[in-house]
Amino acid sequence: MDAYQFYRVAKEPPLARVILNRPDKKNAMNPPAWEETIPIFRDLDQDPEIRVVVLAAEGDCFSVGIDLVEMSGAIAEITDKNQTGGVKWRLLDKIGRLQQAMTCIEQCRKPVIAAIQGYCLGAGLDMVTACDIRLCSRDAVFAVKEAAVGFVADVGVLQRLPLIVGQGFAREMAYTAGDVGARRAREMLLVNEVLDDREALAQRAETLAREIAANAPLAVQASKSVLNYGIGRTIDEGLQYNASLSANIIPSEDLFEAFTAFMEKRPPRFKGR
Repeated sequence: MDAYQFYRVAKEPPLARVILNRPDKKNAMNPPAWEETIPIFRDLDQDPEIRVVVLAAEGDCFSVGIDLVEMSGAIAEITDKNQTGGVKWRLLDKIGRLQQAMTCIEQCRKPVIAAIQGYCLGAGLDMVTACDIRLCSRDAVFAVKEAAVGFVADVGVLQRLPLIVGQGFAREMAYTAGDVGARRAREMLLVNEVLDDREALAQRAETLAREIAANAPLAVQASKSVLNYGIGRTIDEGLQYNASLSANIIPSEDLFEAFTAFMEKRPPRFKGR
């Protein structure tokens, strides 16, 4: 198990768990929460034994969002009365780094499943919209809260949320800063499934992760790459990328293993080669 300040990372190949681990502060995201995602997901991306990642949280909620008190020190430019070009330039750079702290989850080649309980607000929602699949328990509450505190959400949710729930729901959430419960989140397709309680949520996340991990890793990771590439591009552009990627990974040892397993009437044993 790897130790970080904000996260706990546990590798149990073929799965890995990344746990938000600041429950006494309702997993409010302080500077380490933003700094640690990049090395964590880079390591998981490069670990050949890890095929799927489950992102979850300790405590009674996923995250109440950014820790305004602690982050105000890390982003002092926001309250600097001398708003010169140099101050703005530094702020632009810091916002870019905050954005990459979320984008690295999307860019990780391994599928990431978010398991969400309780509040998932602001930056918490930014984080889970960068995941591949979202599951939640019945007590989950989602919100884009930035408009209620004088910010514009700027680290990814306004780009990713419309792709998940559509423009109408995304705009409603952004403009009202209102709470969305688990049932409505499922109706909006923000989550794939709502589970009765947190124990059921954890079990379902693991079951789903193992279903994915049982498939050929190259095929799963290539599917994620194709799906990510297609966002904002034409069908023809996506098809060309898809053809190129397929030509580069076919044939594979896993493909031959699938044929052999079919002939021998047994489950395939994929190795990701």
